[in-house]
Amino acid sequence: MFNLEKLIRANILALTPYSSARDEFKGEAKVFLDANENSFGSPAGDSHNRYPDPMQKNLKDRLSAIKGVPAGNIFLGNGSDEVIDILFRVFCEPGRDNVIIVPPTYGMYEVSANINAVEVRKVPLTAEFQLNVEGISESVDENTKLIFICSPNNPTGNSIDRDDVEFVLNNFNGIVAVDEAYINYSRQKSFIAELTEYPNLVVMQTLSKAWGLAGVRIGMLFASDEIIAVMNKVKPPYNIGTPAQELALNALNRIQEVNEWIRSTVSERDRLVRQLAHNLLIRKIYPSDANFLLVKVDEPKKVYNYLVDKGIIIRDRSGVTLCEGCLRITVGTPAENEMLITELNNYSKQFSFNQ
Repeated sequence: MFNLEKLIRANILALTPYSSARDEFKGEAKVFLDANENSFGSPAGDSHNRYPDPMQKNLKDRLSAIKGVPAGNIFLGNGSDEVIDILFRVFCEPGRDNVIIVPPTYGMYEVSANINAVEVRKVPLTAEFQLNVEGISESVDENTKLIFICSPNNPTGNSIDRDDVEFVLNNFNGIVAVDEAYINYSRQKSFIAELTEYPNLVVMQTLSKAWGLAGVRIGMLFASDEIIAVMNKVKPPYNIGTPAQELALNALNRIQEVNEWIRSTVSERDRLVRQLAHNLLIRKIYPSDANFLLVKVDEPKKVYNYLVDKGIIIRDRSGVTLCEGCLRITVGTPAENEMLITELNNYSKQFSFNQ
């Protein structure tokens, strides 16, 4: 039976969070002399001398309208990496608890676990890059607090079978974190709609990918009111600055433009698949629901270095579990993709000649 209080670390449950000046007064006033700010202003411009809204109310209200989730079910972090770290700090007792990851997957789950002195149990995906549900079940014990599932998955690009994710949700009494950083590029339905059905579900998304705000650093987590409340206790009081909140609000008011970028990216992804399929160098192109492709080639390090020499940077994933011989290619603009295709064709001709 799911019991949130039993999952939360005792010291976090008892924690009295820091109360900032902006927490204690939220209204309008003529003079603010409560937060020891520089009252004369800022060289960076108006309002930057004042601390930001610690709860990002305006940004959450806008996200609420877009996502169809109450603002009270939204947590915002300084990138998804802060969101992940706070999950560890809330739920995992260092040196005692453990988490499960399903490699190949996003590397920060393991890094954050190591930073927080939390044991990582790895249950590799199947050859089809799907969950090994039986292996996950066998790895769970009374100290397993978190299971991370990235869907669409990084670096493989595929979506995880929904029935398998629901099986884990139904049979695990800890927190299941579904990372949907690439969901905008997928036809799969977000798990956000399932929040009311699964009290142990948290869904992570980001403004870094489809929304084009990687440099702004805003990660999102959607969960029950109770989970959001305890995460707000733990986060730094002003974890997202005023410029980041303002930039994000501006972006969220340009949905049509973002949707057009998404359509263009998916179209270019499909074109890349068609073009690369004719290249003798490419041994396999894995199905993708993301804004990148995982492809298998002969001698990946040589291909990678060849492209570096041509000024084209991709990601060598050949040393990652189940990704032997693989390169990960982000979908670029049409012009960037054309440069990539041309250089891979040139390399392929040299490769064929040398054979």
